[in-house]
Amino acid sequence: MKKLSLVVAIAILPLFGFSQSVFDKYENMDNVGTVIINKGMIDLVSKIGSMADDEEAKEFAEIAQGIKGIKVFITEDKGVSSSMSATVKKYLKSSSMEELMRVKDKDVNVKFYIRSGKDQDHVKELLMFVSGIKDVDLDVNGRKFETVLVSMTGDIDLNKIGEITNKMDLPKDLKKAKKGRR
Repeated sequence: MKKLSLVVAIAILPLFGFSQSVFDKYENMDNVGTVIINKGMIDLVSKIGSMADDEEAKEFAEIAQGIKGIKVFITEDKGVSSSMSATVKKYLKSSSMEELMRVKDKDVNVKFYIRSGKDQDHVKELLMFVSGIKDVDLDVNGRKFETVLVSMTGDIDLNKIGEITNKMDLPKDLKKAKKGRR
């Protein structure tokens, strides 16, 4: 009976938020750069930002409170880039994500996807996939990246993100992202 209880507990554990992301397989690859920001670090930044006198820092702290995690995967390897592209396509087919926006400039493709949240102004996940950037004059420490994949999960308020992006010096197409939804 104890063995059966243990097996059942292990089987349902992923349902309580401990499951791995489909993209986590890229985390330990040598030819993939990763940045993983977990809830603890986000909470710490949020607390520091909320204590600051700067209004923008306080706004960022408000947004950060709803974020559970941020994962960034970057590669310059064509094989890994193809694998990431296939994984993203498979993930999009099996998930309830909707395309928010797409930007194409020469060979570079930038696509934004969202998973709906509790209402029209909130999302559970933001996914950005950038491909074809190897021929762009973007040189970071001697590396020319091919693909970038960013996943942000939590209870994300699109209005608050829109407020911050309006204050940033971003291309006009990116500022339209919050307006283009539904």
